[in-house]
Amino acid sequence: MQIFKDKVILITGANRGIGRSLVKALLHTGVRKVYATCRDLNKMPTFDDDRVVTLSLDITDDRQIAAVAAVALDTEILINNAGTVNPGNMLEGDLTGMQRDMQVNYFGTITMMRAFAPILRKNKPSAIINIVSIAAYSPLPSIAGYAASKAALFSATQAVRIELAKEDVAVYAVNPGAIDTDMNRGSDWDMPDSDSTAVRIVEHIANGELDSVPDTMGQGMYQAWREDPSKLSAIFSDLYHATPID
Repeated sequence: MQIFKDKVILITGANRGIGRSLVKALLHTGVRKVYATCRDLNKMPTFDDDRVVTLSLDITDDRQIAAVAAVALDTEILINNAGTVNPGNMLEGDLTGMQRDMQVNYFGTITMMRAFAPILRKNKPSAIINIVSIAAYSPLPSIAGYAASKAALFSATQAVRIELAKEDVAVYAVNPGAIDTDMNRGSDWDMPDSDSTAVRIVEHIANGELDSVPDTMGQGMYQAWREDPSKLSAIFSDLYHATPID
C-alpha cells in the first residue's frame, strides 16, 4: 500500500457508510494523518486513533470548503465521498430532491476539487479519489436525479484527470454498485458491507486502477455495459418495472 504510506488524506462524508469504512481501512495502510470530515461532528464516530483529525464540512458551503482547505494544507490525497440520494423518476420526481443530488454529488465535489487542486499540486505526487457510482453508466429511473448527478461527476472526474495528467496528480473514479449502507437502507438486494468494500477500494487504488468497480454486483453491471450499454439499461429497466408504482 505504498501509495498511502505516510500520506495525509482528507475524506468527506466520513461519519458513516463507505466514508467511515475508508477511514478505518486507511488506518491499516500506514497513513500519517486522516482528516475525517462531515457536516455534523456530533455524528462522527470515534476512531480511537490519534492520526484522525475531525473537521466540520458541508461540501455545498463554499466558505466551509475554503476554511477546511486553509487548515488542511498538508493534504496529499483527497477522497470525495460525501453524497446524497433522493428517490424519484425523471418525469414526475421531486425537482428539489434532484437539485439537491446535483448540488452535493456534482457541484459540491467540483468545488472540493477546485479548492484542493493548488494544495495537491504543491504536495505532489498526490491524488484525487472520487467515489462515483455504477449508476454513472446507466441510470436507475427510481433515483434518476442521483444517477444523473453521478454521470455528471464521472464525466467531470475524467476531465480533471486529463487536466492534471502532467502535474503528478492522479485522479481515480470508483464506481460501486449497491452497498449495504444507510443510503440503501430498506433494500432487499444482496449487498456487500461497507467495510469489505472499503478494503477493496483501497486495494484497487493501490494497484493503480484509475477506474474501478469494487463489488461483485457493480462488476456484473459494468461488464454488461462494456458488452453493450443497452444491456445495463435493460437490467435497470427490469428492476424499475418490476417495482409496483403507487
